[in-house]
Amino acid sequence: MTAIWRYSALAERHRALGSKLEDWSGMGTAWSYDKDADEEYIAIRTKAGVMDVSGLRKVHITGPHAAHVIDLATTRNVEKIYPGKSAYACMLNDAGKFTDDCIIYRLSPNSWMVVHGTGSGHEELTRAAVGRDVSIRFDDNLHDISLQGPLAVDYLDRHVPGIRDLPYFHHMQTRLFGCPVMISRTGYTGERGYEIFCQAQDATLIWDTIVEEGAEMGIIPCRFTTLDMLRVESYLLFYPYDNSQMYPFESESAGDTLWELGLDFTVSPRKTGFRGCEEHYRLRGKERFKIFGVLLDGKEVADEGAVITDDTGTKIGVVTCGMYSPLTGKSMGIARLDVEWATAGKTINIVNASGPLGATTHELPFDDPKKIKRTAKG
Repeated sequence: MTAIWRYSALAERHRALGSKLEDWSGMGTAWSYDKDADEEYIAIRTKAGVMDVSGLRKVHITGPHAAHVIDLATTRNVEKIYPGKSAYACMLNDAGKFTDDCIIYRLSPNSWMVVHGTGSGHEELTRAAVGRDVSIRFDDNLHDISLQGPLAVDYLDRHVPGIRDLPYFHHMQTRLFGCPVMISRTGYTGERGYEIFCQAQDATLIWDTIVEEGAEMGIIPCRFTTLDMLRVESYLLFYPYDNSQMYPFESESAGDTLWELGLDFTVSPRKTGFRGCEEHYRLRGKERFKIFGVLLDGKEVADEGAVITDDTGTKIGVVTCGMYSPLTGKSMGIARLDVEWATAGKTINIVNASGPLGATTHELPFDDPKKIKRTAKG
């Protein structure tokens, strides 16, 4: 069976930009274009960029027990999510370990959509649905075009009445260029941005129009992997690349706690009854590592998987993703650090293939720690 079994309606647009459509989550995805990725990073941080993130998996949950199923499978109190609102959540296994993250959208009282990545989100929902009055449907016709950056709202304001009034983590049913769409004020960049959910047959029209009209504003197409630069600055984890599925512990099965990943905030206060709940609470204070930032002394980018050591050469962690920002002139990374080292300002060494690099531990996120940009009003 081939690895790529899902197809984006925008595949030819990506090929025209130089992509070979590498596999991500079973879909041919634009990991590379024939241009400098720094250009795309700068566009999203200063203007806006448009990106095809249709490889995300969209799952519809409908029926009288839909809310209960999502409540069982995720860490959020879903009754606080009203139609038109969404929430970021995690899913755990029975051992209280992270298996996937997702965004939960409430479309109407008994109609929901859960969007997740390459983890077991669909399986978690299906498991929770057994014996309940609910329908679960994976929707690969629904495409997701992400328009991210400070000028995204200015562009959409030309076409979508009320877009400026849409709050962070809310969505609206509307039309764009005559096509029915759901526009969500969400994204994975740390910037003010929007995700445009549309039918496959409308995706090329929407993409082409944004690219053509947006050019005068500096809006450009961006490859999927530009997200790696943006997510490092914004403390956005990417399963499984920041997880023990990639960096396993000796003699332990893969799986990290939310306390270790810094995702414990996704558990609604006093929520119980979700899968892995008891183990999640029991594991608090038993962290084996912490996700933390590293700031390198020079401009060289930390290698993915580079070992982090103290002054004696003892291993104290590993870099999961690194980047150099041409805007700030800083090289930084996300790391899995031993708990006692997850404190800002400690001197460390990063062992790159080119040799050791000096660095300092740093709080996450590096960019916009108060989330002022992504939550801006008006």
